[in-house]
Amino acid sequence: MTLPRRDFLRLTASAAALSALPRAAYPQAYPARPVRMIVPFAPGGQNDAIGRLIAQKLSEHLGKQYIIENVGGGGGSIGSGRAAQAAHDGYTILVMDTGLVINPLIYAKVPYDPFKDFDPISLAFTTTQVLTVTPSLPVSSVRELVDLVKANPGKYSYASAGIGTPAHMTAELFRVSLGLDIVHVPFNGAGPAITSTIAGHTPIAFSSPASSIAQAKDGKLRALAVATGKRLSALPDVPTMAQAGFPEIEGNFWVGLFVPAGTPADIVALLHREVGKAAELADMQQRLDALGFVAVSSSLEEASAVLKRDSAKWTKVIQAAGIKAE
Repeated sequence: MTLPRRDFLRLTASAAALSALPRAAYPQAYPARPVRMIVPFAPGGQNDAIGRLIAQKLSEHLGKQYIIENVGGGGGSIGSGRAAQAAHDGYTILVMDTGLVINPLIYAKVPYDPFKDFDPISLAFTTTQVLTVTPSLPVSSVRELVDLVKANPGKYSYASAGIGTPAHMTAELFRVSLGLDIVHVPFNGAGPAITSTIAGHTPIAFSSPASSIAQAKDGKLRALAVATGKRLSALPDVPTMAQAGFPEIEGNFWVGLFVPAGTPADIVALLHREVGKAAELADMQQRLDALGFVAVSSSLEEASAVLKRDSAKWTKVIQAAGIKAE
């Protein structure tokens, strides 16, 4: 079909105008360059483990490098604050656990607002905490540990990945519920905390399965119980807290991915889909199981609701334990 000369000239003029637009005017495919994923703890903990697994899959599927950046300190607050202040363009992702909503409850000031400064990509991974002790401690059950601590008030200490972390919250639930006099020693991540417990400097530790399973299997730590309703397949011989006689000690937590608030919705939706697809892969399922994680499916709306629910839940523990941090 031949266009009338008038229409032909109009289309030609439009094409010329489009070709004159600067390159920035055209929408770019995401990602067009490497993406940094901030893990706000030292290497070796649950956030680091999940971050590296997801970074690998996103790099493979989206064709650009997703690079882990460990920024420890403040129980995850420093790295989270850095992520909150980043450009909302999809090129900064935060990998953070439930501490995202816990930190503002215990620190006088944190450099972010968990509800206003972030858009959740996914809370796709849940895990628990494992109660471990250094092998030289003369206990082989939770009951024996409780009896030992009660017989020696103030003598023993426990390590955590930092103030306000899931390890800290579960340990404080343990301490307050059972009326224990035990000293908290926070570290800048699960890796340093576990190293201290292996060496016997802090003989007790609550930690994520990701940071304690291998050490327990190697005999470097003695795992006494897991703070969830079901035994971990990676630690089949370790009872739950309920099976050990302490059903009130339950610590179920998530590890999520977040972007600065205002990140384009299509980028958030793309990342949400890709994380969900990655979590369903057979090799990913095997690695998650070995680390004590469970992949769950949640919508973006459900993720926001979980943040509010967990904030309310842990407020009660924090008030009962009198937890405050400078």
